Amino acid sequence: MRLRLLVISLLTVSFLGALDHTVVSTSLATVAGELGALKLMSWVVVGYTLASTVLLPVLGKLGDVLGARRIFLGSLVMFLAASLACGFSQDMAWLIAARVLQGMSSAGLQLMSQTIIARVTSQRERPRYMAIIGAAFPIAVLVGPVLGGAITDYWGWQWVFWINIPVGAAALALALVAVPHLEPGPMPRHFDVAGAAVFTAALVALVLAATWAAERSAGPATAAALAVSMLGFVAFYFVERRAPEPIVPLHFFANRTIAAGTALSAIIGVGLFSITAYLPTYVQMAYQTTATVSGLVPIATVFGMLTSNLLTGWLASRTGRYRIFPILGTSLGAAGLFVMAVLPAGLPLWVPMIVMAVVGMGTGAFMSLIVTVVQGAAPASQTGTITATINLVRQVGSTVATAIIGGVIGFGVAALLPAGLDASTLTPQLVKGAAPAVQASVAQIYGSVFTPIFIALAATYAVGIVAAVLLPHGRLSDETVPAPQTTSESLSA
Repeated sequence: MRLRLLVISLLTVSFLGALDHTVVSTSLATVAGELGALKLMSWVVVGYTLASTVLLPVLGKLGDVLGARRIFLGSLVMFLAASLACGFSQDMAWLIAARVLQGMSSAGLQLMSQTIIARVTSQRERPRYMAIIGAAFPIAVLVGPVLGGAITDYWGWQWVFWINIPVGAAALALALVAVPHLEPGPMPRHFDVAGAAVFTAALVALVLAATWAAERSAGPATAAALAVSMLGFVAFYFVERRAPEPIVPLHFFANRTIAAGTALSAIIGVGLFSITAYLPTYVQMAYQTTATVSGLVPIATVFGMLTSNLLTGWLASRTGRYRIFPILGTSLGAAGLFVMAVLPAGLPLWVPMIVMAVVGMGTGAFMSLIVTVVQGAAPASQTGTITATINLVRQVGSTVATAIIGGVIGFGVAALLPAGLDASTLTPQLVKGAAPAVQASVAQIYGSVFTPIFIALAATYAVGIVAAVLLPHGRLSDETVPAPQTTSESLSA
């Protein structure tokens, strides 16, 4: 019974963290208008993403050292305080600062939820529970934009943030009872301050370079940030090799399970999460649909991901087998994205919906499962660290690939548009009001620009097939993960 309460608590908190990222998107224009800072609007999202990304390895290490329960509860309290501060924002600088705090705490919630489940269940039980918690993201993607729009229209944008307070407070009360006191690992003699600082600087520079590249408005600054990032990661590699207690132990990757699983996690971010933001634009331009109808394609994608995630989690727990799911999943993803690349123009909208649903099903087949597999290959004392690493590569892959795809679309469309059309002012409404010949031309242009993108993403999933095949044969263990020092508190289902 207590395990069920724990899963409910972790699912609620994970859903809050995931929803907070998606629900804000539809209220951004209103927020920026009321606070009078349209130019800073993107930083409401960028600040959140940046903070949640750079803190992952630090929080993973702290969870191993101080205990996952402390980091989880502290992150939840901080998340509620930051949500309150967001709603009371008087200017954009205040809101961005509060969103940074939200991002920091959201990283702790996401990471510690997966770490806690790893500590209280056996590896064989874990896929089922991890899939339930992992369902928070696709559900948030489905309901977030609609919920954010409704709250903004009827209650005011402040309630987009304040709605977290009553739900989060209830989750906190439940967590205080349900989350067990888990034994922390041994206190390190040296915390890797140098590694954390260099990694944070390199990752911040990379995210900034990716963001500026997507905006295509800061050429020299983008190049400088990219150079700083590359130098930072090189320095990080040498720092970690010498550190007695590294925040990202590089020796992990000598383990074939961890190396292949980390590659698969990165492929999810690069291969699917990066393209979902651009699917509505592609559908509106290539299929001449309304904004509302264009949302059906990403909805079909996410629904396929949600269904497959829950099904494979249940099957893996029931059978103990896991290797077949990433092999099938990456194969479906590669095939579906290749089909998207060769679809001819003028087909009914249900065709790309079905194809992208297949891509979503393929991704969901190993999205949560691979976290379980990699956790089982790492020492129990470093569960938080390895969980942070596998989440980190997924998030960074998504951020960088999203920026690259945005740049390709922007430059490609601008280069191919006929005279008289300006890419910077081209909207679906403008195209819909244009002559049929212009509509056909724009549809063909978007098809031509997206074709190599879909092929590149299909190739990414093809690399994933290789990584999945390299996973060792085996079955998920029925043994509960031991505590680093003493026997951890066990839970009864």
